[in-house]
Amino acid sequence: MGKVAVTTTVVCAAAACAVAVLVVRHRMRSSGRWSRVAAVIKEFEERAATPIGKLRQVADAMTVEMHAGLASEGGSKLKMLISYVDNLPTGDEMGLFYALDLGGTNFRVLRVQLGGKEKRVVKQEFEEVSIPPHLMVGGSDELFDFIASALAKFVAAEGDDFHLPIGRQRELGFTFSFPVGEDVVTELTRAMERQGLDMRVSALVNDTIGTLAGGRYFDHDVVAAVILGTGTNAAYVERAHAIPKWHGLLPKSGEMVSASSSNMVINMEWGNFRSSHLPLTDYDQALDAASLNPGEQIFEKLMSGMYLGEILRRVLLKLATETALFGDTVPPKLETPFILRTPAMSAIHHDNSPDLKVVGTKLKELLGIPNTSLKTRKVVVQICDIVAKRGARLAAAGIVGILKKIGRDAPPKDGSKLPKTVIAMDGGLYEHYTIFSDCLQSTLKEMLGPEASTSIVIKLANDGSGIGASLLAASHSQYLELEES
Repeated sequence: MGKVAVTTTVVCAAAACAVAVLVVRHRMRSSGRWSRVAAVIKEFEERAATPIGKLRQVADAMTVEMHAGLASEGGSKLKMLISYVDNLPTGDEMGLFYALDLGGTNFRVLRVQLGGKEKRVVKQEFEEVSIPPHLMVGGSDELFDFIASALAKFVAAEGDDFHLPIGRQRELGFTFSFPVGEDVVTELTRAMERQGLDMRVSALVNDTIGTLAGGRYFDHDVVAAVILGTGTNAAYVERAHAIPKWHGLLPKSGEMVSASSSNMVINMEWGNFRSSHLPLTDYDQALDAASLNPGEQIFEKLMSGMYLGEILRRVLLKLATETALFGDTVPPKLETPFILRTPAMSAIHHDNSPDLKVVGTKLKELLGIPNTSLKTRKVVVQICDIVAKRGARLAAAGIVGILKKIGRDAPPKDGSKLPKTVIAMDGGLYEHYTIFSDCLQSTLKEMLGPEASTSIVIKLANDGSGIGASLLAASHSQYLELEES
């Protein structure tokens, strides 16, 4: 009996020892895994870093590229397009005006009755129309015929609250944000004629210029507009004498814009900005290489809603592959490009629950990763923080670059006060991703300093581009001189 007891004790001790060894090995393996996770994050954080010195270099580079783009066509990665919008709305505009805002898969038609300084926007109505998929890939005639037909129906439903003076043609502002080979104004005009619709396109603008116009109408201190949504762009008011490449060129509509105009709106196309100072990582290089436009839109690929979620996915994929962050096998869905959209990233980033429940739910629903530990969820939030804040800080640096170009980044040397300067901001990324927008605001203050930053205001111009186009139709109306005389 004694021998049996001793043997049993030895066996139990050996088993306990084996379990202890397994536990130690597991802990060592786990410890090694987390140290590898930390190393990957540290490298990403260092390469994506945006210290204030680097941001100042980015802002300076933006200003230099703006000068180069204004000096000559093709002089810079920044196109610095002359918009031929030299009359921004003042608030005095009166009358009935239309807008057509053409997006990716739908368009919006809008009408406004303007009542001048006192009444401003008396009434507005709009209607959204989906574009049938077959028209998106067909010829432009079919697409514009469909648009003109919808516009004609919308005009036909014009109520008694809208008043067009007798003998006047209806006027339209057209927001069109895609690069095109055809003259879209001519295309639309012909389509409207085929519908028997007597309407003149008074202004052709993109959504950024529309936002600038809408912002300026309600606040005369607006000098620039920035879009931070799926894509990103900026437009601003430049002094005509600071545009060497412009010599009173003819716009496509054939109407002369006077070279003596004191100001001109410039469409920067700033998504295409690039500089050696931008903090590009291996993830960004790989994303760019796999994109439809490698080497282009580098600034946009670092900070717009189209790409932030994809950068997050690429970092998580590396962690899954090299550190087994989500277990021994790589979750198959994590290998699908663009499966993580920026709204999902925002929901993860804003999760304030103690156990990061939203993070766990999103990982399970979107990527098929169940039962994540709190430690793993915290890693995911940390990556969101690095990606979003880099984007926000770079956007702020871009804005400072514009302010430097127009002399609004610091108080004048004569000791006078810096005038109030308003940036009209539009886009779902800025509006809904609070951590992003808060970081942009705080970075702007950090870069400008306490004195200058009190004069700079970012104002959300929600959906400013649609009404902005109708306001530009008003400020470029063919009847302006009649009203002024």
